[in-house]
Amino acid sequence: MTDHVSLRSGAYADSVTLLQVSKQVAATPGVREAQVAMATPLNLETLAVMGFDVPADASPNDMVVALRLESASLDDAMAAVDAALAAASAPRASGDTSVAPPRTTASALRDAPAGTIVMVSVPGPSAFVEAMDAVEAGHDVMVFSDNVPLEQEVALKEAAAARDVLVMGPDCGTAVVGGVGLGFANVVRPGPIGIVAASGTGTQQVLALLDQVGVGVSAALGVGGRDLSAAVGGRSTRTALARLDADPQTTHVVLVSKPPAAEIADGITAYAASLSVPVELALLSPDTDLTGRTEALLASLDLPAAPWRRWGEPEEAGGPGALRGLFVGGTLCDEAMLIASATLGEIRSNIPLAGGDALDAAAVLAGDLGDAHAMIDFGDDALTVGRAHPMIDPSLRLAALARTAADPATAVVLLDVVLGHGAEPDPAAALAPAIADARAVAVAEHGRTLPVVVTLVGTAADPQDLERQAAALVSAGAYVFSSNAEATRHAVALTAVPAPVPTAGELR
Repeated sequence: MTDHVSLRSGAYADSVTLLQVSKQVAATPGVREAQVAMATPLNLETLAVMGFDVPADASPNDMVVALRLESASLDDAMAAVDAALAAASAPRASGDTSVAPPRTTASALRDAPAGTIVMVSVPGPSAFVEAMDAVEAGHDVMVFSDNVPLEQEVALKEAAAARDVLVMGPDCGTAVVGGVGLGFANVVRPGPIGIVAASGTGTQQVLALLDQVGVGVSAALGVGGRDLSAAVGGRSTRTALARLDADPQTTHVVLVSKPPAAEIADGITAYAASLSVPVELALLSPDTDLTGRTEALLASLDLPAAPWRRWGEPEEAGGPGALRGLFVGGTLCDEAMLIASATLGEIRSNIPLAGGDALDAAAVLAGDLGDAHAMIDFGDDALTVGRAHPMIDPSLRLAALARTAADPATAVVLLDVVLGHGAEPDPAAALAPAIADARAVAVAEHGRTLPVVVTLVGTAADPQDLERQAAALVSAGAYVFSSNAEATRHAVALTAVPAPVPTAGELR
């Protein structure tokens, strides 16, 4: 086995492009592993955990090429890197090429019709300028970019409020506008329900549950995970609620959020009560989960909540130990921690509940969890700097699953899989074999079964094929739920099984 690491100073490509380049190079015969990425601190830490020796002078302005070769020559592997990068950067001409395309958001909007929505997906430090151009031109904007400074979000939303336009984001992963899904969006039918959400995967959980009972949506307006914080003050939430209140197609609204700031929640609750459209509040707390609030919404429509779907068969706990949750959805991770902590006590996390100590990125990448119950959000900003979101690039979570299975302290693993446009085209293709391997490792190294519980968020019309994904996960040994709250309670019940009491003979 031979390792090679080199830097390409001044070279740049976005994280999704480099993910595809890495996959193409890794498929080269004789190449064991390939990572082509920008040399951000997170990517350098990841390479170090993988055992690569990265030059000390690497900086975020460098592209790092890390190869682990079994039988391929270095020349062949580097040729594969060059070919993949060249193909990725080749111009793709389309439409009228006689006119130069706009070079800025402001110039692109000069001839844009009223009502055009601007979508911004650039590195976080560059997003503010593009989004402000859209706001100043009087257009709604969806800021998909994460790692946008908080003070820039506040300034952007203050400007939007003055112009009566809507800022969705920053870090807005999901929206449905005019029947079109933006970002990570499930395929849903039209209907009377409007959603306002300071949460991407929380929106998708509600969309998927509603779809399961045949209820469609008029719109889903994401506002960014920080909108209901004390600093941002719910500015976009108020605008989005007002939009849906004025929409004749919307008869009911559900407001979804991670745990909000108490004073902001009080103000938004009062504002929602002043609207003509009824608003169901799904603000996560120890007493509130998304499944329960969806059921309450259905009850207000005089519709029964059919039993939420499950696939596979439950199994007994393999023994005492810790619950380990590995999530791609931050809101799903928050919801699981709120539910689990009521029974299990403190949950360690990189996005801890109020008062908890945060795990840093280095601890997450190294799997430094001790014997504690832990839940990790691999979509958190700190774990996506220079990397694609884990709903696109699962590599960090797959590596964590392997470490978790090898850890004798692990009793149960809880995972989420989120389908829809923008997400991996076939997430079970990589995750199902990893689950099977994890369970085999637990038996071989620790002599016990390792229950794996999965939340599968998706609709029947999603491009990944919901049933096929469920079948693949079940075949790997997972027990699969459509409700994250139900999945979490099942995982907690397995984890909370008391340690066996020694027999008299064992005591002697």
